[in-house]
Amino acid sequence: MTSPRTAVRAGLALAGLALLAACSGPAATNTDSTNADGTGAAQAPTGDLRVAVISHGTAGDAFWNVVKNGATDAGRQLGVTVDYTSDGDPGRQATLVDNAVSQGVGGIVVSMANPDALKTSVENAVKAGIPVITINSGSERSAAFGALAHVGQEESVAGEQAGAKLRDAGKATLLCVIHEAGNIGLNQRCDGARTGFGGTVSTLQVDINNPTDVEARIKGALQTDTSVDAVLALNPQVAVSAVNAVKGASSAAAVATFDLNADVTGAIKAGDVLFAVDQQQYEQGYLPIVMLKLYRDNANTVGGGKPVLTGPGFVDRSNVDKVAEYAERGTR
Repeated sequence: MTSPRTAVRAGLALAGLALLAACSGPAATNTDSTNADGTGAAQAPTGDLRVAVISHGTAGDAFWNVVKNGATDAGRQLGVTVDYTSDGDPGRQATLVDNAVSQGVGGIVVSMANPDALKTSVENAVKAGIPVITINSGSERSAAFGALAHVGQEESVAGEQAGAKLRDAGKATLLCVIHEAGNIGLNQRCDGARTGFGGTVSTLQVDINNPTDVEARIKGALQTDTSVDAVLALNPQVAVSAVNAVKGASSAAAVATFDLNADVTGAIKAGDVLFAVDQQQYEQGYLPIVMLKLYRDNANTVGGGKPVLTGPGFVDRSNVDKVAEYAERGTR
């Protein structure tokens, strides 16, 4: 029989190997559930760790596909069953958390774009003895709700740095495009950009689920105010629409964006996007699985009560070629 000390050492060694694999960029996966037996099919809970990852991502959102890839890669490497679900509606997302609690999962990873809507569900998970790690959004409320840690990017800081980069590029009038109503993190990005930019900043509300309308609204805003010389998108899909809108309006405005996908890296190479703010969302999926595994096996916690930051980093023409390799395979 393996001694507890030997089991702990083995668990820590496994986690260390997984972290090294993450640094080298493991291949992406698109499975919704990954199990220790490598089948990728859902299984009934056993003595092994089962984690529910519940995001506010919308269907087909490339950003959240990378988060999912990170979580399922970590699950496969660590022998943790990972179930990924998402819903952009805050009420339905809260229901997904409630369902995970009722199923008796061993850990929950949840993004909190709308913390108020998730408060009761997250607190009930903690009361049920289920460790919770929040990711991506809602870091200011994470500890108050009882979560073990938060993994993500401080949005106001990232926005401020993005605004400063646009200011340093000589821009004077900025349009910040918000694509999800009620998403606190997006408002923080634009507020931060306003602080860092220092010039004239306005916001435009669009619906990410209607790309044609997104492009039309950005184009209309550029035609209405021809002084706009910079557009800050907060999502890769919106960035592509912004590039098309700038061309359609015959505007000279520069486009910058938050977050990456293959389209954005291609646009940076082509000179259509000035830079992307990279919060390395693969880590937002990967690291919480490692953290929950260590907490279950060795009572380890990470962060010391502070967010574990995955960004911001910046991708521009100086480093896009390398990053593009990883974006193509779904890990950046």
